[in-house]
Amino acid sequence: GTFAPKFIKAEGLDGAQEKVGGIEGENDFSGKRYVWVKDTEQAFVRGWVIEDLADSQLRVQCDDGSQRDVDSESVDKVNPAKFDKADDMAELTHLNEASVVHNLHMRYQADLIYTYSGLFLVTVNPYCPLPIYGRDYVNMYKGRSREDTKPHIFAMADEAFRNLVDEGTNQSILVTGESGAGKTENTKKVIQYLAAVATSDTPRAKNTTRQPSNLSEQILRANPILEAFGNAQTVRNNNSSRFGKFIRIAFTRAGQIAGAFIDWYLLEKSRVVRLNSQERNYHIFYQLLAGVDDTTRSEFLLEGMELEDFEYTKQGNDVISGVSDKDEWNYLVEAFH
Repeated sequence: GTFAPKFIKAEGLDGAQEKVGGIEGENDFSGKRYVWVKDTEQAFVRGWVIEDLADSQLRVQCDDGSQRDVDSESVDKVNPAKFDKADDMAELTHLNEASVVHNLHMRYQADLIYTYSGLFLVTVNPYCPLPIYGRDYVNMYKGRSREDTKPHIFAMADEAFRNLVDEGTNQSILVTGESGAGKTENTKKVIQYLAAVATSDTPRAKNTTRQPSNLSEQILRANPILEAFGNAQTVRNNNSSRFGKFIRIAFTRAGQIAGAFIDWYLLEKSRVVRLNSQERNYHIFYQLLAGVDDTTRSEFLLEGMELEDFEYTKQGNDVISGVSDKDEWNYLVEAFH
């Protein structure tokens, strides 16, 4: 099953303690000393110590069936099974690299892509859509403390929003990670959430329907514009941001959106003229050729022109699997309007 039905249908909105598989205590209370052993292929392999050898060496029986003699300083302790898929890794009894990787892996296998690490939120990119960002999820996290809900980017956004409104102090959310980690998508989810709660909290006249404000809509529609001119396909990421951006959203005392400012910097200008054969130039070039209407094509002197006719686009890939450049062009034009 996916994150959504397990979260909503089985546990409801109260964030009930999730039951995890495994034999509780098998790691610490059976008399065995469970450890993590470094492995060249799997990074870490679990096992238990069967013998203490000379010179601080340990003989370990690993779960993969192998026996290994390792230095006692090179192994890490394994947490009891009750900590498997822990929501917050700061609560782990033994906090080490192997336990962190193991916990993130188990949660990822269960479509739980968000995990707390103390004050921080860690996300593992699923590289596929998950049904965890709809209006029901906005309502689930709105105004609720972190302790009452499961880890989610909306929880971080809501905490910042509530601190801003209740305390009147500026808030910052830093989204960082390597290429392909999901920075762009999670930034968009933060903006989506803030636009939703700021709109829903806006006082409105009686008998009027709740509609997104024009400012909220403009902020959300800035994304396809920025991505068209500043994102490109790389060997690691089909929608890699090739620039940095600093987004500031201003709110009124009542929590309504008053304006937004987007500062961009460090655009990878060299990509325009030179790129890897397995990558693409900026999206806008491909979107323009795929989606522009005949009238505009004639005005831009593009009649009969294809990707291979331009030095900027013939060097790399023509298309991105699962992405329609024509549709993306239409989204871009709509965003400008």
